[in-house]
Amino acid sequence: MNLACETARRAGLVPMLAAAVWLVGACGSTPKDETAGWSADKLYSEARDETAAGAFDKAATLYEKLEGRGVGTVLAQQAQLERAYVLYRANEKAQALAAIERFIKLNPTSPALDYALYLKGVIDFNDDLGLFGKLSRQDLSERDQQASRDAYQSFKQLVDQFPNSRYADDARARMNYIVNSLASYEVHVARYYLRRGAYLAAANRAQQTVQEYQQSPAAEEALAIMASSYDQLGLEQLRDDARRVLRTNYPDSPYLTGAVLGNQDKPWWQLW
Repeated sequence: MNLACETARRAGLVPMLAAAVWLVGACGSTPKDETAGWSADKLYSEARDETAAGAFDKAATLYEKLEGRGVGTVLAQQAQLERAYVLYRANEKAQALAAIERFIKLNPTSPALDYALYLKGVIDFNDDLGLFGKLSRQDLSERDQQASRDAYQSFKQLVDQFPNSRYADDARARMNYIVNSLASYEVHVARYYLRRGAYLAAANRAQQTVQEYQQSPAAEEALAIMASSYDQLGLEQLRDDARRVLRTNYPDSPYLTGAVLGNQDKPWWQLW
């Protein structure tokens, strides 16, 4: 190899080696944590500010750091609760539930346990409908009924363990709302069967509603569905029994004068 070629080859290696050194250095570096020198109080204050500004993802990260640095402290427990809340506000329901369940498991005697149970119920309740949230035309029967049942259990545990909690009254109201929504779902299914001529299935589902949700407004239509289904099945005694119960409990019911089943202008829970 002549001298000119050797010089060119070596010259070409220089930028390649420089690039390799830079790459190794870059891979070995880590992002600087600007919160490294912050006190627990400053972390909490900054997290609250991010929450107030609606930056829930940033707030969740700060609360997580605070929880890790203040293990065993009251402030760390508060950070767990606050993190669950901001995750919920960030629409990270699964993460929010995991955070709140972890808090309940690790802090069974915490003075904030009533709030933890309430928050868990609210997360499952998904209160963006009807009485507790924005106006909506979505039928409750389209919602996840298991989530409603989970919410009910959380609220019930709160009311049973902490009947005088500041959150108990709202929990009771939400429990009543959930019961009515579950009853409405059962009637929705019974109405579906009735319209398709599955009269026995309609009668059974409506009867289940009456038995399990006697105090719900949906029980009125359930009785009417029972009467109509039994009439179609030729079961006159059962039909008359259903009509008698309907007349006794709902003397002004439109179903007694031939109102079309399932022809409501709006769901029973839509108040506006």
